[in-house]
Amino acid sequence: MKAFLSLSRTLLRADFRDRTWLFFTLVFPLMFLLLFGALLRGSGASHVTLLQVGPVGVFDRMSPAERAQLSRSVTVVRDDNLADATSKVAAGTDDGVVRQTGPGQVELRFSVADPTQAATVQGLVNSVIQQENVAATGRPPAWTLTTAQVEDHSVKPIQYLTPGLLGWAIATSGTFSAALTLVTWRRKRILRRLRLSPISLTAIIAAPAAVTLTVALLQTAVFLAVATLPYYGLRLTGDWWISIPLVLTGSIAFMSIGLLTGSWAKTENAAQSAAQLIVLPMAFLSGAFFPLDNSPAWVRAVAQLMPLHHLSTAMEDVLSRGEGWSAALPTMGGLLLFAAVLCAISVRLFRWDDT
Repeated sequence: MKAFLSLSRTLLRADFRDRTWLFFTLVFPLMFLLLFGALLRGSGASHVTLLQVGPVGVFDRMSPAERAQLSRSVTVVRDDNLADATSKVAAGTDDGVVRQTGPGQVELRFSVADPTQAATVQGLVNSVIQQENVAATGRPPAWTLTTAQVEDHSVKPIQYLTPGLLGWAIATSGTFSAALTLVTWRRKRILRRLRLSPISLTAIIAAPAAVTLTVALLQTAVFLAVATLPYYGLRLTGDWWISIPLVLTGSIAFMSIGLLTGSWAKTENAAQSAAQLIVLPMAFLSGAFFPLDNSPAWVRAVAQLMPLHHLSTAMEDVLSRGEGWSAALPTMGGLLLFAAVLCAISVRLFRWDDT
């Protein structure tokens, strides 16, 4: 334990003295949160899924040609349970609920989780209403549309931006830290000296792991502190604290990627390039930066193979959608299994030195 604590303190001290490390670990990821959070404070994107509750004349009377044209941008699905349909929209499964509340009166309920999608679904339904009214030229408007969001009006885009960017920050920190530490220690023969010292192998492995987990918790604290400022307005759900074990398991998963990279690479430049080649495409293809709803099918299929996609989705569930352990545990188990497999491969490739 004494050796473990000594190694951990040394690593932390060295990291925090490194201004480049501080910038790319804390400041650089936070810049994306500040930038995207400001840009998307009141904005938003595309093809939507609309749940129709009960008969709605303006949709039911459409000709096959009109319905075919509408299907290019809207998929209308019947769901006669209003509460169930509303909960699906609130959970992000579908984009809007439409029902007829009286003669010529249509109500649309939508989610503001994605402001672009919210604007899109309102515009599409309103265009259907206006087309029906145009057909009744010379008479008073036959249909009117009222809209309402399914969430509390305090819900803002930052609720759905923070989890993805935080997941990306954790992925970057865990992968690069493990890869560069392993390669640097091996090239400077620190691993050889540690191997010959009385320090146990467990302490040698646990010390950098503990540092990486500590940094992940620090990143989480900084992200949530900034995002909850009044300017951005992140509102934490009741079970937000479940994000902490999610962050830790996610960090372990990305550490395993870094260990595999560091076990293979022979120089710091090679390790950094390999880590960048893994993390950067994953950030864009996993949906951490933007939703994948309108992406090609192959992109959505690839995202399912990426740990960052599952980490970001679970973080969004517990931070923004009010879900609990049922959303977090499957992801945590999958991330730990992923880490176990990569660590086993890393052990096979591990070298104490380059000779």
